Amino acid sequence: MKSGRYIGVMSGTSLDGIDVVLAAIDEHLVAQQASYSHPIPLDIKNAILAICQGQQLTLSQLGQLDNRLGKLFAEAVQTLMNEQGLTYTDITAIGCHGQTVWHEPQGDAPHTMQIGDNNQIVARTGVTVVGDFRRRDMALGGQGAPLVPAFHHALLAHPTEHRMVLNIGGIANLSLLIPEQPIRGFDTGPGNMLIDAWIWRQRGKAYDKDAEWASSGKVIIPLLQQMLSDPYFAMPAPKSTGREYFNYGWLERQLAAFPGLAGEDVQATLTELTAVTISEQVLLSGGCERLMVCGGGSRNPLLMARLGGLLPGIEVTTTDDAGISGDDMEALAFAWLAYRTMSGLPGNLPSVTGATAASVIGAIFPANPLHLP
Repeated sequence: MKSGRYIGVMSGTSLDGIDVVLAAIDEHLVAQQASYSHPIPLDIKNAILAICQGQQLTLSQLGQLDNRLGKLFAEAVQTLMNEQGLTYTDITAIGCHGQTVWHEPQGDAPHTMQIGDNNQIVARTGVTVVGDFRRRDMALGGQGAPLVPAFHHALLAHPTEHRMVLNIGGIANLSLLIPEQPIRGFDTGPGNMLIDAWIWRQRGKAYDKDAEWASSGKVIIPLLQQMLSDPYFAMPAPKSTGREYFNYGWLERQLAAFPGLAGEDVQATLTELTAVTISEQVLLSGGCERLMVCGGGSRNPLLMARLGGLLPGIEVTTTDDAGISGDDMEALAFAWLAYRTMSGLPGNLPSVTGATAASVIGAIFPANPLHLP
């Protein structure tokens, strides 16, 4: 087993920053030691959003963005290492998810694309990097997502209590941790993505702090019903989605039949959409005793209150209550997945993704002892 200190790097669909986590990991332990959030420059954020909504770009532009993101990830990692007084000799490997710009698991040639050149990270930190986690699973017929349920199970499963772990990032995904049943998990649909997109376009704010804007509005039931009719919500698992589907263009098409709505009412309706689509999937999946929420959405008081209201009899808590920061969960998961890859252990779960086999996932970019920073 390749025990040691690992760094996980995650920039999710919310694009609210690059999360970097340091952890000591071995066969029996995942102990978080430090974390750091690195800002994403506005021009890079806008370029990513444009790609995800299908805006055309040249290969040169894509290559430049890949290069800049790789350097940005390296900068984020190096900042954390400097804060902790660490050098390349202290870290076994970095697990970097990369920035998803397209995820299309259906069709004749399923594919996914994460950018952020891992070679740049190795060259600037001197540490081996594990990246490209999703495509091996897809080569085996899986969705390539979600990958975190295996980690949720390793850390949060209980021998008797029926639990589910809900990560509300840009997209919301659910992990079903039911004793004596196969681990399952899937994307329920938009988490913070549409909520953030609307307030960004309407008010120039990155997110709805404490759900203040949504709380000042009212839910527009006909609009909610129309959005709920999207075929993704009725699809059976395994399923996964992303910003290339639930983006601002999708929202504009939904709003076309409802001109003149107050901005705060749209915000309230989008928050309700996230709550309803999650709660429906919890109940359709058999329910649970405890729903443990992580990700940025766990900090949204209106969303958390609505989940509690829509799921009577289920204790809705955060993973913080179990000692794992909801802000760091995904980055920590990719540190753990890097440990699995470096140890030659499977990282995917066929019961979650639909792959034909469990497999070592991720590509290893080894550090070069002859060329260190």
